[in-house]
Order: sequence, then C-alpha cells, then structure tokens
Amino acid sequence: MAGVVSIFRIILAGSLYALNTLIWVGPIFLCGVLKLIPLKPWQKAMSWFAKSCAGCWVSCNTAIQNVFTPFSLDVTGLETLKKKDWYLVIANHQSWVDILVMQRLLNKRIPFLNFFLKQELIYVPFLGLAWWALDFPFMKRTNKAQLKKNPALRGKDMETTRKACEKFKEMPVSIVNFVEGTRFTPQKHQRQNSPFNHLLKPKAGGVAFVMQAMGEQLAQVVNITIHYPQGIPTFVDFLAGRVKAVQVAVKVMPVSKHFIGDYTNDNEFRVQFQNELNQIWVEKDQQLEGFAARKQA
Repeated sequence: MAGVVSIFRIILAGSLYALNTLIWVGPIFLCGVLKLIPLKPWQKAMSWFAKSCAGCWVSCNTAIQNVFTPFSLDVTGLETLKKKDWYLVIANHQSWVDILVMQRLLNKRIPFLNFFLKQELIYVPFLGLAWWALDFPFMKRTNKAQLKKNPALRGKDMETTRKACEKFKEMPVSIVNFVEGTRFTPQKHQRQNSPFNHLLKPKAGGVAFVMQAMGEQLAQVVNITIHYPQGIPTFVDFLAGRVKAVQVAVKVMPVSKHFIGDYTNDNEFRVQFQNELNQIWVEKDQQLEGFAARKQA
C-alpha cells in the first residue's frame, strides 16, 4: 500500500510541478521576446516582470510541497537578508533537491537566484530565451587545450564574465555558485581523496571570476550549508514524500578584500584565495558534522 501511495505522489506532484512550470514559462518567455526591443528602461521593466513571474513559480512550487510532500525545515541565519541588495550565494551540492530548498528559503528574501549557464544553453528552445529574460549570465569558458593552442585567449573568460555581469550594476541580483562544481557522491569523494568528511574539494575559479567581475558591487556572501538527516535524496525521493526533514545553516559574510583580485594572473592572490575558500569549507564540513551528531543524539 505504501508503494502505491508513493507512486501516486510521484505522478501527482511531478505533474503539478510540470504544469506550474508551463504556466509561468509562457509569460517569462514573452518577456524575453519583448526584451529584444533595444530600449534600456523597457528592458529593465521586462527583466523585473520576468523575475516577478519566476518568484510566483517558486511560491507555487512551495505550495505544492506543503500539500503533497510536506517536510520540516530547520533553518538558521536568514534574519539579516534583504531583497534589494547584491549577493553571491555559495552552497554545498548533494542533490537537485538543493535547488528547490534554496529557492524556497530565499524566495522574496533576496533577489531571484541567478545561475551562470554555458553559452550554448541560450539556444535551447524557449528556455534559452526565458533564461535570458531572467538575466542569467551566459558564459563561454576557454579550456586548457584552447589556451595552449592560442595563448591570446587568456583573460577572455574574465572579459566575458564582466560583460555578462554588466547588467547587474543597476539591478540587485543573487549569483549562485555550487563551489564543488558537481553533486557530492561517495564515489566522487573517494576518487578525489577529499580531505573533508562530507564535502568535495572546493573549486575556486568560478567564485574568483564573480568576485573579480563584481566584488566591489556585491554586498555580502550568503554561505548555505544543507543537510538531509535521512540521507541524500534523489528528486524522485522528494516527489514521493520520502524527505521528511531538511536542516539548513545560513551564514552571511562580508565581502572580504582577500576575495578580490586578479585570480588569472596573480599567483600569490590565487593561493591566498584558495586558502580562504578552503577555510570556509573546513567550517562547512564541521557544520555538517554537527548536523550528523544531532541526528545520532
């Protein structure tokens, strides 16, 4: 009987998420089309309307969760966040459920969460234009092989990042970076020989690029630590209502001068930046250890 209920929940909740997405992607896509009109005040208005629609999409997702897949949410550290400010959001990454949890926590508390996307994704039908309407920055990263073949490309990534972030000077934004670069699994943890108990090694490049492009503009860094007491869930687990509790610690940190510099060309700064980020990851690992201890107690 429990299996039948789980299957019913998966189908119903999944269908409602899909329907909710279809309802809101239409207006967002329309904003993208209208935003092609090259008038800055008009484009700014379309960006605002698109993000308002995206916020409604998140609110509807939260309502679906409350009715069909309820879970307890133990969270600390949200008190100082403001909706009209500029943030860099960093977090550990274990599951696609992380994104739903973060959207639920931060919706209407800070500007809508923006993710850096690969430049090729702008050509995805409908969604590419919708992401553009939401001001998601599209990035073209130069790999080591390309740099070796053409050294003149060095620094182009930074130039691309700056251009992508130019639009954020007048409109508050929250830039999200999953610093580990991929979702945590025991296999990846072992393969990396990670020095952390609950985390993969942090990758400094993405955070450093955002800091170099926007560091003086960013108000604070929002450091989020997510823990699932019953184990890391899949999205299907979430749809089936198997996620009963989520623990989240939010730490709001000032943008340290130690985080702003030329990560590409300054070796001394690069080492310093990596050390600073590693220390944050040490503290995050300790936080996760504390969550795990609370579960055992």
